[in-house]
Amino acid sequence: MARVVFRNANLLDGEHAPVPSSTVVVEDDRIVEVGDGFGFEERPGDRVVDCTGLTLMPGMTIGHFHPTYSEVDRTPIPGYEDAPAYLALKGAYNIEQTLRAGFTTGVGASSPYAIDPSLAKAVRDGIVAGTRVIACSAELVTTGDSTDHVPWHWGSENTPGVCVVDGPTEYTRAVRREIKRGAEIIKFYATGGHGVRFGGEYSSVTSEELTAAVDAAHALGVRTRAHVASKAGIMKCLAAGIDVIDHGDGIDEECIERMAEAGVSYVPSIYLFGHGSRLAGDTELQGPYGQVVRATAAMLPKAAAAGIPIALGDDYGASSCAHGQQGGEPAFYEEMTGLGALEIIKWATVNGGAVAGRADLGRIQPGYVADIVVLDSDPSADLQVLADREHILAVMRDGALFFDRLAEAAADRAPRGAVG
Repeated sequence: MARVVFRNANLLDGEHAPVPSSTVVVEDDRIVEVGDGFGFEERPGDRVVDCTGLTLMPGMTIGHFHPTYSEVDRTPIPGYEDAPAYLALKGAYNIEQTLRAGFTTGVGASSPYAIDPSLAKAVRDGIVAGTRVIACSAELVTTGDSTDHVPWHWGSENTPGVCVVDGPTEYTRAVRREIKRGAEIIKFYATGGHGVRFGGEYSSVTSEELTAAVDAAHALGVRTRAHVASKAGIMKCLAAGIDVIDHGDGIDEECIERMAEAGVSYVPSIYLFGHGSRLAGDTELQGPYGQVVRATAAMLPKAAAAGIPIALGDDYGASSCAHGQQGGEPAFYEEMTGLGALEIIKWATVNGGAVAGRADLGRIQPGYVADIVVLDSDPSADLQVLADREHILAVMRDGALFFDRLAEAAADRAPRGAVG
């Protein structure tokens, strides 16, 4: 693969203030050089991109991702709304839309029929031009828990996206089975709450079940995440060794201290609640969902100050939030938390790599995977830039350029000759 050389770029490396007039060199799937470009020598076959007036930033990560979700709030039992093949095709479409939005990685949060692993392989094999998928398991829940939707008289307790298990032995076996099917992260329902049918204080999974399941995953080198929406639930998950806390309604200073000590990542997932509430007319976020948004948002600056890797992500595919609209999240979190744009960009990039379990994602530095977004504006000056895909001129994933409008943009920037 020929090298790609970005010259004269305004560089956002994922963590620091932008550096103008930067050069970034990509060879194969890696970033091999970052600097001011002095002394750089071109090679035959290099594609050199003049990025004067353009900004480069790392590809972003959506840390909570259901690629098959589509209009899920209108579906009584997710996973049964379409045939497996059609759901997989919807997933392929959705990961393409996500990549177009500048998100080069999506960390799965469950999908039916083991579609996540198939999408992940399709992306790796070049069959689908989409975001890199970190494949998730089905949701592991106890009998009768929040997502155990199937009526008992149907003769099966499991939906395509839910694995109903009870007891440490069943949990352990289920974890191993999901990993055999290709799961790279295991999803547990630790409590109700955050939009499901039981409240956040409801928890039917025991500490013994959760600990056995987490231990089984870790023994095979696979990470874990939990839907949890109460302080008691967060503490139970931390005691079991969960790697990623999803939602975290009820989080407080004690939770933050424990999460920081344990090195746990956090995906608050309040954008959908906030965006949906405003669409429904609750512009001040005073309703039940809005209150969750405001309470969680108030804790996020404290969590960030404690060093917890906070990442973006939510239940895209709900009717109020389609895949490909993930770029609206950064400005929302800036508004709700009062944190600066660079901190939120770090959530989308560096911290996203942490949620993905990858130490080589989320930065534009030598040795990192070449995931790069090229924009015609600087999101560190205005995060709303990320909400409009027209500002994205190209997306690079694994060193390959997708949705490449760089030549067109260069022609638009070229000086025009005199007319006469």
